[in-house]
Amino acid sequence: MTILTRRNVLKAGAAAAALPLIGIPRAFAQEKLKVGFVLIGSPDDNGWNFGHDQGRKKMLDALGDKVETTVVTNVAEGPDSERVFRELAQQGHKLIYATSFGYGDYVHKVAKQFPDVKFEWATGNQTAPNLSTYNARFHEGRAVIGTIAGLMTKSNIGAYIGSFPVPEVRMGINAFAIAARKVNPQFTLKVVYVDSWFDPAKEADAARALIDQGVDIITQHTDGPAALQVAEERGIVGGFGQGADMSAFAPNAHLTAIIDNWGPHYIKSVQAVLDGTWVESSVWDGIASGEVEIGPFNKKIPAEVVAKAEEVKKAIADGSLHPFAGPLKDNTGTERVAAGDVIDDGEFWAVDWYVEGVQA
Repeated sequence: MTILTRRNVLKAGAAAAALPLIGIPRAFAQEKLKVGFVLIGSPDDNGWNFGHDQGRKKMLDALGDKVETTVVTNVAEGPDSERVFRELAQQGHKLIYATSFGYGDYVHKVAKQFPDVKFEWATGNQTAPNLSTYNARFHEGRAVIGTIAGLMTKSNIGAYIGSFPVPEVRMGINAFAIAARKVNPQFTLKVVYVDSWFDPAKEADAARALIDQGVDIITQHTDGPAALQVAEERGIVGGFGQGADMSAFAPNAHLTAIIDNWGPHYIKSVQAVLDGTWVESSVWDGIASGEVEIGPFNKKIPAEVVAKAEEVKKAIADGSLHPFAGPLKDNTGTERVAAGDVIDDGEFWAVDWYVEGVQA
């Protein structure tokens, strides 16, 4: 593996450049496929970036003798990312993963310049002949943890710390609130955006302010455990890990976590490039396929609450429950989804409203 920050390079282990094959004619020495991963943060965030790096490692475990990977960390969603994508393509990487929504304009621009390189954009919403999108149905996991929140809150006030008001974040907020209010119609959800995917200081400050307003259960769509650590300090009911199990940071407050399992997708798409079968596509998997997992439940969660959460998880997996099934009203009282209808996959990306009970 090659891990790059903006100026530092480290080579290690199975993904480092192959040693010369003594005694084997050069024509028969097969080059490894070079695969690049561009991360907005670092794998040590124990959240979003950690999840993608774990997926990369699972892919190497399965295909490592055929693959060499390069990881570029702490790449901001801006012009600098364009430079990184271009440099990876120029260095011979034939498959490059852009793992954050804000990379979209830049990875599309570079993909046009390198038509023989395959690109994949995580949480993206537009493909190209050599650029696919892949995502996870995080909102399905939000329905499970929202059920727990609605049943365990004592104040009936929850909080959701968001990164940016983009579709994937709004999906999670709405799914969480819908599920919580199904089991507790008195539940309300306060939403605060911190304008960053990873800013522990802002996340912690937001958590403290929300708890001061009566919130006793908290979740987030940001990449680290800062909000959970505040929940632990303040002794509220608890909160939920995002992207990975964060219980080590808040053993009492951490109720469970949405765990991103990117390994199966990375194995499948890398193998497709190796086989010459890769084609432009949009992949959106969830609980049923195992890409979205629910972590271990904290022992303090009552058995009946665990049972209800498992029931919701099972129903989503078998298709008998849709997190956005109508009737649904927005937080102004306007009906948005009629009884018997659902928000389908194509409509999700246009949702710019919040459901009943959400204060945002």
